[in-house]
Amino acid sequence: MKKNYFTDQNVVNILENNFMPYAMSVIISRAIPEIDGFKPSHRKLLYTMYKMGLLTGEKTKSANVVGQTMKLNPHGDMAIYETLVRLTRDNGALLYPFVDSKGNFGMHQSRDMAFAAARYTNVKLDPICEELFRDIDKDTVDFVDNYDGLLKEPTLLPTAFPNILVNANQGIAVGMASNICSFNLTEVCDAEIAFLKNEKADLMAHLQAPDFSTGGQLIYKEADLKNIYETGRGSVRVRAVYQFDKKNNCIEITELPYTTTIEAVIDKIIDLVKQGKAREIADIRDETDKAGLKITIDLKRGTDADKLMAKLFKMTPLEDTFSCNFNVLINGSPRVMGVRELLSEWTAFRLNCVKRSLSFDLDKKNHRLHLLLGLEKILVDIDKAIAIIRNTEEESQVVPNLMEGFSIDMIQAEFIAEIKLRHLNKEYILKRLADIKDLKAEISNISKTLSSDLAVKKLIIKELTEISKKYGKPRKTQIIAEDDIEEVQEEHFIEDYNLRMYLTEQNYLKKVSLVSLRASNAHKLKEDDKFICEYECSNLDEALFFSDKANVYKMRICDLPDCKASALGEYLPNILGLSDERILYMAVTKDYSGFMMFAFQNGKIAKVPLKSYETKTNRKKLANAFYEKSPVADMRFLAGDTELVAFSSINKVLIFDTAKIAPKATRNSQGVQVLTPNKGSVLAKICTLDEVAFKDFEYYRTKNIPARGSYLKEEDLAGEQITLI
Repeated sequence: MKKNYFTDQNVVNILENNFMPYAMSVIISRAIPEIDGFKPSHRKLLYTMYKMGLLTGEKTKSANVVGQTMKLNPHGDMAIYETLVRLTRDNGALLYPFVDSKGNFGMHQSRDMAFAAARYTNVKLDPICEELFRDIDKDTVDFVDNYDGLLKEPTLLPTAFPNILVNANQGIAVGMASNICSFNLTEVCDAEIAFLKNEKADLMAHLQAPDFSTGGQLIYKEADLKNIYETGRGSVRVRAVYQFDKKNNCIEITELPYTTTIEAVIDKIIDLVKQGKAREIADIRDETDKAGLKITIDLKRGTDADKLMAKLFKMTPLEDTFSCNFNVLINGSPRVMGVRELLSEWTAFRLNCVKRSLSFDLDKKNHRLHLLLGLEKILVDIDKAIAIIRNTEEESQVVPNLMEGFSIDMIQAEFIAEIKLRHLNKEYILKRLADIKDLKAEISNISKTLSSDLAVKKLIIKELTEISKKYGKPRKTQIIAEDDIEEVQEEHFIEDYNLRMYLTEQNYLKKVSLVSLRASNAHKLKEDDKFICEYECSNLDEALFFSDKANVYKMRICDLPDCKASALGEYLPNILGLSDERILYMAVTKDYSGFMMFAFQNGKIAKVPLKSYETKTNRKKLANAFYEKSPVADMRFLAGDTELVAFSSINKVLIFDTAKIAPKATRNSQGVQVLTPNKGSVLAKICTLDEVAFKDFEYYRTKNIPARGSYLKEEDLAGEQITLI
């Protein structure tokens, strides 16, 4: 009997039992920061360094820190070291680094600059970390067992300032992500102080805009920032900072957007140069050193540096977007919050920390007061206390005897019993008792503060004011108004030069600059091929290609590759992606002025304004470009009305004025009758007056249309044949 190796299982149960625990672990224990501004990996690392005495001591090897952190962090040493690297001053990822470093820690804005191994670098905690661990030993936060239950670690750090907004934090969890931009410490403290005083305060008056560790220029758009502040979602545009060195004719880029790297910028600019979209650039190189970031762009003579940078801002990561997603864990649940809500949550968190610290101090002081009150009772009869101790035969009875002798409790009796004999004198006891008055005043003050949230908020405001004064720094990211930036159209980025466009019968397309034509104008074509269209135009113009399927394909000439006259050119069906379609005609235009004229074998001619082919969107293909129920005898572009010559298949000729043909806005209009064909004849071709050698033009000219035309004279027949060879 064949065994069945497959069993039916409930997918929902599998997801709940296997995937959901993993997803929750990633969200809660790895990727999403909490209200103190840290992920677990950051918190474990910084707390380890704090316990190692690296807040005040000398620097130690990073390898030592990594090794000690592994007692709290179960992940590998490289994961811990990479976390450490990002927190350092030398890496530059944080606006306010937490780790003072020495050695090569790479560079946040370099993709290829690797950091040195942990055994070569040295670290200690930055002074600002004092505010992260303020009163952590006063039961301000909860502690839990580490992964093996041998050590304790804090669930949060009692940060004395809203670190969640001060330093950038990014994380990708399962099904969600977090991307928090950094703000200036002084501005955050001012905003929090304003919020503590009035929860409806205008935060934008204090918190100007994000401030990134890499500097740059932030394009200020009030509506976007307001949306971020209110919802926690949105984006800001940041661009690089540059200066033009007129002496060396080069641009020096000294600051980049936070989200890009030196290599990404250089690679993109090199691509633009190769594509011919940045011909003004002669060379580009990375000159970053210990002095700071610098990308140098050498310019060709006569280049407008500002105009070139406007192009590069549009086409490279020199201007980039930081997408905000303020997703933070609050009591184990991820929530996307605006700035006001984040400050509200941090305020609640900090109020709790301060209250726990005050309660800790109150308990200590009450305990101290309780001991001193017991000591005060033996002051009345010191000799009695000494006698009780001396006359007690068993040590275990000393405390009970003191309790009975002076009516004190066990804690007070233990304290008195531990006093050295030399201190059992009036002078020592009076000195200790002098603290009672101060202790009572301090206890009273702490109790009053604890009973009032307003008083606790005043303490927090005082702390924030001191922190802002001590650690505040000027903004790194400049703010520029959106109105001050000239809106640059894409056309401004296209190099404008004169050229000739050629279309051959076999659908080869040539785009040849006039400079190249002057150097060599000998065209190469296939043996049985010939030109059917030729235009002198600009690289900014557009080309329209009309096919035998009554479609028109539109392309910007700047998107077509240049070639030389000595080359066959580009095969147009490949460029347009055609299969069983052939291009019959090409028109070139700058502003869609003029007309397209379609002459059909039935003698009708349609004059369609070129504007009918203009579209607001960048559409590449338009169907029904012309009437297709009658074969096309001729199509041509008319810049303006002119006289043309129509030939029938039986050599009847008609010279007519296109002004007498009313334009039709409908592209596939069948037109109006111009040449009335005899039975069995068709309109064969259309020529210009320059293409014929008639001796008497008036003989063929007509005032009204439609007309049958006149038979070609014998004297003109020879000239016509000569002209058409």
